[in-house]
Amino acid sequence: MASLSIENVHKRYASAHVLKGIDIQIADGEFLILVGPSGCGKSTLLSMIAGLDDISEGRIRIGERVVNDVSPKDRDIAMVFQSYALYPSMTVRENIEFGLKMKKVPAAERAAAVERVSRTLRIDALLERRPSQLSGGQRQRVAMGRALARNPAIFLFDEPLSNLDAKLRVEMRAEIKSLHQRLRNTIVYVTHDQVEAMTLGDRIAVMKDGLVQQFGTPAEIYERPANTYVAGFIGSPSMNFLPGTVEGRTLRLDGVDAAVGLPQAFTPRRVLAGLRPEHFQPCAQGTPGALHAGVEILEPTGADTFATVRLGPQATTVRYAPKLAPAVGDAAWLTVASDAISLFDADGGTRLAGTSAH
Repeated sequence: MASLSIENVHKRYASAHVLKGIDIQIADGEFLILVGPSGCGKSTLLSMIAGLDDISEGRIRIGERVVNDVSPKDRDIAMVFQSYALYPSMTVRENIEFGLKMKKVPAAERAAAVERVSRTLRIDALLERRPSQLSGGQRQRVAMGRALARNPAIFLFDEPLSNLDAKLRVEMRAEIKSLHQRLRNTIVYVTHDQVEAMTLGDRIAVMKDGLVQQFGTPAEIYERPANTYVAGFIGSPSMNFLPGTVEGRTLRLDGVDAAVGLPQAFTPRRVLAGLRPEHFQPCAQGTPGALHAGVEILEPTGADTFATVRLGPQATTVRYAPKLAPAVGDAAWLTVASDAISLFDADGGTRLAGTSAH
């Protein structure tokens, strides 16, 4: 295992500036998530860590060693791909030990490694099968087993769960989380799925257009998003953005009669007030500071019911306990704690200093 340091890394293809100065430091044994939409540069960065793509500017260190000019085979990394990349003519056993065989590891050590990882991943009964005889989840376990057998300094995962159905994705997510908690390997994991990012990572780098928009723990990114892009990308359903004006310690939302008190004073300015669905609390009509809304859509999900309400001119998502959910067409009365509000600049979308979700 090893730490990973990405220092002012750029990537250019002719006139295209794909990565624009990435700085990320992760400690030995940490689980880093690179998350963002297609085209944001996360897979390019992963390829550069692996040595599959050249670095235009900057440095990458694995441990204390700068690896810019080190070939992929000498970087002590193992990669798990979205496509599994298993050899169809080989058995599970042969696929798992293939990397070790190429490194001329003795047969006894290879056998011990196969036994160890196959038990860890619960595929020891499948060792004599070929990939065509396996389910998608079993194939992904074999791909993980091949990486684990090498015991590298860093594991790289490139959207490994994208080809699985929803139920299998949840199961494999739990497998990967459990594996990391037991083995404490250093992992860099690329995904476009913010649920995977929040559930798996020790720290998350949210990327857009070749830049890291925010780097922090899942709690930091969820509760204190750096800008409206991060706030809208992380969280399901996503954060509500309500236009309004702050003056002193008062927030007035457009089209809403009631004012909301703030924990600190601001100079007068236009803002977007960020509120997650769970930050609203139902209350009785007449409650001080209550916001009036009309209920337009209900979406029961079992544990929660999400209501789309009209709060002034804005369609807003509110989370209810199922037994407390109103009916479509009802009037809803809602309060919100002042320390649950994230305030963003109305023009640039950056977070205003001092605002907190908690």
